[in-house]
Amino acid sequence: MSIFWLIATVLVLTFGFVVIFGPPYLPTRRQQIEAALDLLALKPGQTMLDLGAGDGRVMRAAAQRGWRVVGVELNPLLVLIAKLSTWRYRKQVRVIWGDYFRVTWPPANGIFTFMIGRQMAQLDKYIKAWPHKPVKLASFAFTVPGKKPAAQRKGIFLYEYN
Repeated sequence: MSIFWLIATVLVLTFGFVVIFGPPYLPTRRQQIEAALDLLALKPGQTMLDLGAGDGRVMRAAAQRGWRVVGVELNPLLVLIAKLSTWRYRKQVRVIWGDYFRVTWPPANGIFTFMIGRQMAQLDKYIKAWPHKPVKLASFAFTVPGKKPAAQRKGIFLYEYN
């Protein structure tokens, strides 16, 4: 029985501590993934940045389209799951363990996120200061305060930064 409590404690701590820094893990549904990737409309070989990569399902779908993908995830257990779930695409996909506001973002043509509302203004400020533009941002569920989306579909808001 003690191994059960040890595993339960590790899971609670692993998933619980990330809430201090940002959103909890919520898997993105296939229809939102497809809508986001369609809105980003990257070409094969272009790079997408997945902020809060979770279990890797968005990265996997992007890699299937021939895109290069860099995912950033804070939860170490989800980093492991994302690496395992994208193993087939390991030449196109890289997963970084860390806080997406504290790691250096590589150049990218598009960004996907399912961030919480209280972080969207910070994300906007970060992208505006980021030297790798133009870039498109596809945000699931949450809007950028004071910025009008270029497009919207199935709960995904698309923003363009030049």
